Amino acid sequence: MESDPTRMCELLVGLPDVTVTGVGDWPAWLRIAIETRARPVCEGCGTVARGHGRREVVLVDLPVFGRATRLVWHKRRWRCLNPQCAVATWTEQDPRIASTRLALTGRAARWATVQVGRHGRSVSEVAADLDCDWHTVMDAVVIYGEILIADPNRFGVVVAVGLDETLFAREGQFRTQCWSTQIVDVGRGQLLDIVEGRDAAPACAWFAARPQVWCDQVRWATLDLSNSYRAVFDTMLPDAVQVADPFHVVRLANSALDECRRRVQNETVGHRGRKADPLYRCRRRLVMAKERLSVDGHERLLGLLAAGDPKREVWFAWNAN
Repeated sequence: MESDPTRMCELLVGLPDVTVTGVGDWPAWLRIAIETRARPVCEGCGTVARGHGRREVVLVDLPVFGRATRLVWHKRRWRCLNPQCAVATWTEQDPRIASTRLALTGRAARWATVQVGRHGRSVSEVAADLDCDWHTVMDAVVIYGEILIADPNRFGVVVAVGLDETLFAREGQFRTQCWSTQIVDVGRGQLLDIVEGRDAAPACAWFAARPQVWCDQVRWATLDLSNSYRAVFDTMLPDAVQVADPFHVVRLANSALDECRRRVQNETVGHRGRKADPLYRCRRRLVMAKERLSVDGHERLLGLLAAGDPKREVWFAWNAN
């Protein structure tokens, strides 16, 4: 069993080739000071380097015993002893401790990325746990998230994939619509990626970038009955069974029924629906599920259809729906 307090602190910090030089309290944080043990050689000529000063770098670390923690890294500056070497001085770097572009330690940055990306926590909530700024956490999520996105194996096996478009912004003076397409693993409920636009080309390019073995494993393709998305599946996933989710099927059926009602309304009275027209008065009840209609509502609907639908076209469409 370890009994040396300094060594116990080093084991608690859990970083390789690092010496804990001090542990103390700052006003709001627990302060752990560290320095590296290794003495490097010059990358230019291979000469053993000599120390050339130090500077403190304060990094946000994971909480310790429920307290916000700061890791104070006493970075050493080294100087090459060879006067002929082009490398004069340099500051030590260790990506195992922290990235040069982040104010978080490496393990804190990975933890924050998992919390935001996998567990769906907000960036501000994770920043509150670490007692740091929102941008500090967001920078780490962007950098480490890009590494995860670039991993071709991050999706795993996907047997059911779905596409759907979303209007996420309106830009410019004329409020131009900006659409995006979400590619989702509907079997696990996991967002795979987001591509720009709502047409077939970006989605086809996304599937074309996947290995053919990965595409062959997709057995089901869910779509929103859009012709562009159907073209994506016909081209990129020809062996997948295409299915439509209940929401889009019901929406398509209700749209067809509403078009039938408006056509009959125009043919019967020669104008669009007005407040007193029977078919206009029953437009809401037509698209309601039958089990949601009360007895009085059902009888009222049949009466309005009898008054405004002489050829019973809307009535047949309603029963088919």
